[in-house]
Amino acid sequence: MRNRFFALWLIAIGLGISAGVVYADFKKGYYSPAQLGAIQQAAPAPLVPDASYEVPSYPVPNLDLAPGAGQAEVRIYCNTCHGPRYITMQPPLPAAAWEAEVNKMKKAYGAGIPEDATRKIIAYLQANYTPETRKP
Repeated sequence: MRNRFFALWLIAIGLGISAGVVYADFKKGYYSPAQLGAIQQAAPAPLVPDASYEVPSYPVPNLDLAPGAGQAEVRIYCNTCHGPRYITMQPPLPAAAWEAEVNKMKKAYGAGIPEDATRKIIAYLQANYTPETRKP
């Protein structure tokens, strides 16, 4: 009899602890069973009529390409897919690498660059963005 009482007492304590843990989990996040899985968000702050809610334009650094022959062709044909920042952020590449890059843009990516402009673009990049010619 004493063993049965002790076993029932342990079961009751175990159930009480389990119920307390479940209850604590619900109270911890202030969830009701209908809201499980939903994320509660705070109400937005009310708008004040005399406040200024304007956001200025995002500052964009004015990065310019190096001056030289072929700069106009680079601006015309290379800006179709990317800006001048893409060229200026590249590490100084050897002359052959710039030629390969321009040819890759034409063949692999389908850039519509005429042959005479291609030669000018390659010459411009080789004259301004190689390890020997790039200015800091």
